[in-house]
Amino acid sequence: MFTAAVVAILVTMGLALSRALMGPTVFDRILSLNMVGTKTTLLIAALGFLAERPEFLDIAIVYALINFIGSIAVLKFIKYRDLSASGDVQNGRA
Repeated sequence: MFTAAVVAILVTMGLALSRALMGPTVFDRILSLNMVGTKTTLLIAALGFLAERPEFLDIAIVYALINFIGSIAVLKFIKYRDLSASGDVQNGRA
C-alpha cells in the first residue's frame, strides 16, 4: 500500500516538474516547485514508514519548514526585488 503511495507521489512530482518547466508565468513555476517540496516531504515520511525509521518524520518536518520559508523568501524577492524590504513600500515608507 505504501509502495503504491510512493509511486503516486513520484508521478505527481514528475507532473509538477513538467509544470515548472512549461509554466507560462513565474508564479506557476514557484507554485509547482512548492508542490515538489511538499511532495518531497510526503515522500520522506512514506519512505520512513517503509524503512521503519520514525526519525524520518523529524527530517520531513524540518524539510517542510525550509520549503515554506524558501517559498515566502522567493515570493518576497519577486515582489520587492529586495529581501530586506518591509511590507509597507506602497505608502512611500521602506
